[in-house]
Amino acid sequence: MIEIREARREDAPLLAEIICGLAENEKLSDECFVTAEKLERTMFGEKAHAEALIATLDGAPAGFALFFHTYSTFLAQPGLYLEDLFVKPELRRRGIGAALFKRLAQIACERDCGRFEWSALDWNTPAINFYKKMGASAMDEWTVFRLTGANLKRFSQTG
Repeated sequence: MIEIREARREDAPLLAEIICGLAENEKLSDECFVTAEKLERTMFGEKAHAEALIATLDGAPAGFALFFHTYSTFLAQPGLYLEDLFVKPELRRRGIGAALFKRLAQIACERDCGRFEWSALDWNTPAINFYKKMGASAMDEWTVFRLTGANLKRFSQTG
């Protein structure tokens, strides 16, 4: 039985563990600096920057989805952005990912969001095919840019 629930402060260690599994799956473990303490502060502290859903299968943790709100200037409505969704590899193809996506779509509708968006790694063909089956459209004309670490700090201090 699949259950989807909102993550709570006491789930921070579990979320950190699952996020490390995601990083390993994406071959990005060297870029993963998550800790339960950081999650407690940034997701469950005074100012929450993100929310998460936890999926369980027969009562055992199976995956998660981490999301936050964006805003569309053209729609003048909030949007929902899925930062990460991960299902443990050994539990895939059991409907867990679909259940997480469905709950996120429901949340987007409940909150009057005009968009529900996410990114996918270009090599993740199974995920891309899954998204297309759901009716999602690839935004191929958009390129994602990112400033991080030293470059972010350096740019913020330029005159």
